[in-house]
Amino acid sequence: MAEGKVETKKRKTSPGEFARQVRAEASKVVWPTRQETVQTAIFVSILVLILSLFFLGIDSLFGAVVRFLLTLA
Repeated sequence: MAEGKVETKKRKTSPGEFARQVRAEASKVVWPTRQETVQTAIFVSILVLILSLFFLGIDSLFGAVVRFLLTLA
């Protein structure tokens, strides 16, 4: 065995035990309420709209600058 390397043995988990562990972990999940979900969806939609308008403006500005520079050539 290489110096400084620690070998750990992993215990194999049976499918039944795995299913029980998954069920136990899933029961710990805290799901958002309907109101929280709607508020988050509205917030995300507004941010997407604002960012899309911002990038449309930046893209249009750069496009205009490039068209202007091409007329000089």
